Amino acid sequence: MKVRIKFSKYGVVKFIGHLDVVRYFQKANRRAGIDVAYSQGFNPHQIMSFAAPLGVGLTSDGEYVDVDFNIVESEEAIVNSLNAVMNEGFAVTEAKILKEPLPNQKRETAMSLVAAADYLVSLKDGYELKTENGQILEKNDFNQLFAKFIDQSQIVINKKTKKSEKEMDIRPYIFHCGITEEDFIKSGEDLKVTNTVQGLKHADTYANGIRVFLCLATGSVINIKPELVMEAFCEKYGIKFETFAFQYHRMETYANVADHGKTIEEMILAVQQKESYALKLDSLSKVGIK
Repeated sequence: MKVRIKFSKYGVVKFIGHLDVVRYFQKANRRAGIDVAYSQGFNPHQIMSFAAPLGVGLTSDGEYVDVDFNIVESEEAIVNSLNAVMNEGFAVTEAKILKEPLPNQKRETAMSLVAAADYLVSLKDGYELKTENGQILEKNDFNQLFAKFIDQSQIVINKKTKKSEKEMDIRPYIFHCGITEEDFIKSGEDLKVTNTVQGLKHADTYANGIRVFLCLATGSVINIKPELVMEAFCEKYGIKFETFAFQYHRMETYANVADHGKTIEEMILAVQQKESYALKLDSLSKVGIK
């Protein structure tokens, strides 16, 4: 029986990498006494699949992992059992039993479903945004400049990989954005986004008030990190980009429930042509649930 678990990652554990998070959940399952299913063979391991690995330094209220169980007492029991053995910085918020696939049908994992994610990007206190002409951006200045930045038809960056570096237009992969929560919700209406701006419980807040909400393409095919967007913004206006100046918080992770079969290219084209019916984002906690 497969269960989709939603959890938060915050505080000092934001500096723990993904592989350590995997090991942590394996140990938490054992400590909680949950009957987890193991793979067969010479090196058996717990059967689990994380949706979209979170980068080091990021916090989140929208993380997901699919776990196979031999026996499940109840969804509530899983949440309570895991939270009882979790350290501060991890919190399980939901557990949903998934539907069994039809005969000869392959089960879709959380990782294969991921199409987008919401982020809150905040400027940390102690940092400032100074343009090439010496102007230090205040909240209203940033809001106006970012609105101008996102209104471009193209945002071309040099995207680096382990083997190469190439130019890439990331504007189509910024599905929608907003300076305020209200703006963000309104901009997402065309995408039929549900449950937007709910994952802020563990987001860090800063006195300067400079922040922006982003919904970005996420997944194994196209994965746009919020750091790329902010670096492109800084480069555009001659602002020195400091790696640790911004705090990134993932609010939610989505699947495209309009049509799972669409490629990322078809999804982007649908957004560009305002075909909202072709890209409907729903949180992973609502997809494939029993």
